[in-house]
Amino acid sequence: MQSAISLSLSFPSSLPKSNKFYNAKSIRFCGLRSEAFFGSKSVNYYAAKGVKLRSSGKIVASMSSGNGNGAAANNKSSGFDYDLVIIGAGVGGHGAALHAVEKGLKTAIMEGDVIGGTCVNRGCVPSKALLAVSGRMRDLQNEHHMKSFGIQVAAAGYDRQGVADHASSLASKIRSNLTNSMKALGVDILTGAGTILGPQKVKCGDTVVTAKDIIIATGSVPAVPKGIEVDGKTVITSDHALKLEFVPSWIAIVGSGYIGLEFSDVYTALGSEVTFVEALDQLMPGFDPEIGKLAQRVLINPRKIDYHTGVFASKITPAKNGKPVIIELIDAKTKELKDTLEVDAALIATGRAPFTQGLGLENINVQTQRGFVPVDERMRVVDANGKLVPNLYCIGDANGKMMLAHAASAQGISVVEQVCGKDHELNHLSVPAACFTHPEISMVGYTEPQAREKAEKEGFEISVAKTSFKANTKALAENEGEGLAKLIYRPDTGEILGVHIFGMHAADLIHEASNAIALGTRIQDIKFAVHAHPTLSEVLDELFKSAKVKSNPSLGFELRLSHILFWLKSMLPVQLVHRWLSKIGELA
Repeated sequence: MQSAISLSLSFPSSLPKSNKFYNAKSIRFCGLRSEAFFGSKSVNYYAAKGVKLRSSGKIVASMSSGNGNGAAANNKSSGFDYDLVIIGAGVGGHGAALHAVEKGLKTAIMEGDVIGGTCVNRGCVPSKALLAVSGRMRDLQNEHHMKSFGIQVAAAGYDRQGVADHASSLASKIRSNLTNSMKALGVDILTGAGTILGPQKVKCGDTVVTAKDIIIATGSVPAVPKGIEVDGKTVITSDHALKLEFVPSWIAIVGSGYIGLEFSDVYTALGSEVTFVEALDQLMPGFDPEIGKLAQRVLINPRKIDYHTGVFASKITPAKNGKPVIIELIDAKTKELKDTLEVDAALIATGRAPFTQGLGLENINVQTQRGFVPVDERMRVVDANGKLVPNLYCIGDANGKMMLAHAASAQGISVVEQVCGKDHELNHLSVPAACFTHPEISMVGYTEPQAREKAEKEGFEISVAKTSFKANTKALAENEGEGLAKLIYRPDTGEILGVHIFGMHAADLIHEASNAIALGTRIQDIKFAVHAHPTLSEVLDELFKSAKVKSNPSLGFELRLSHILFWLKSMLPVQLVHRWLSKIGELA
């Protein structure tokens, strides 16, 4: 299939004069890198595809759709039941389906379990309901905190079943919202597990359908290491914990990542004592080390939490016959027995495993890698011979690139863009992550050790800027001054490499940094942004203003014009560009 892209260019009658000359190769187009417009391929790649200049002055680039993946939405392929079939109706599949309908694609989505997948039914959504309860319990239980506001509160209590019902009803409501949104837009919901029978052919229950393009979005399940016996009552995964069938007096949590931290927040707020079991030498190993240390001082040390690091839970036996849950701990390096714990319950929070069984991948010569479906940077599935499988994509937890619900949705949207003929690649470094403890933790981009490793390898310097919540008026008004925001950046260019926040509403604050990375906005530009006062957003405002960047702010139209001219020189006959440059020089 061929697709046409038109770009109209017009120049103002007068331009700002300047004696400076700018190297267009180092200049961003409207705050974006050229990859944002042309993908990772150079403009010469598209020129080779055949670029024509109409007499009207419009540039028309005629591009092939690559390896067969994609067709323009207004040029639907005939002979298929659907333009797009999505296997899995979680957050990723839902996001892809809605975007596909918006693009005019006839779309079907298959679900063998329940609409909403893990996030809505056994993950993000019900866990936030429990965390909302734990946050309020912490406020009511903190007598000193309440007295600082002049508020007197009697002893706080909770109804376990009421808390569980709140989580369940929220999941049900969101699940209904997702289902209704797809039905209202005309997405066909097919009930049953999807199995790929061959190229562009999928079976759902007893029904076989064909589709121009297929997206795998089957998500993941809790990962349970060998030697651990899960009974769903005293040895549980997050799936069971979200039902809150009981609140143990003492619970061991195996793993101190996002899942483990959030559940420690819930259980300690409801009165449990918690013991972390972490295989690595420090708690919260996936976080920026400085943020992790501060979080441990606030979220772990003052609470009824102890921990064992550098050990594996080699064997866990559920409680039975009046005996407690027994956990055998071995040294992570020597594998020697170090300790034995006896607790009321154990939560296995060691991450998640892709749910890719039964997809029929063998029918298209695709072999999973540790259970994950192999894909390239554009989510296109790669077969056992290293070749792209035409018209087949995989998004979300099933491909293992970034196991977050919103990342799955972003990948799905990116795939739909490709299906509709636009070369699109998601920048995963711009995808934020958050841990909804009290206070919250959020991050985007590189940690400081990762950034330093990259800088050493590529030969540039990095700098770090920090601001404290203690200097923020809104945080102090809430008596929530405990917090830190950290910026990792290049002082020579102003590029944002990473931002990490620990503090009140950190999960909401991170998106300014996330969007800046996604759009290629530099610090010297974003520091001129205006933030309402007094708001927590001023934490980020002060953070960007405190950064020391050597290069000057971009000069708006002049720089953007230089980038346009560089692009034109790459795409058009030299004589034509020279004539335009001469005309612009006369106007200036």
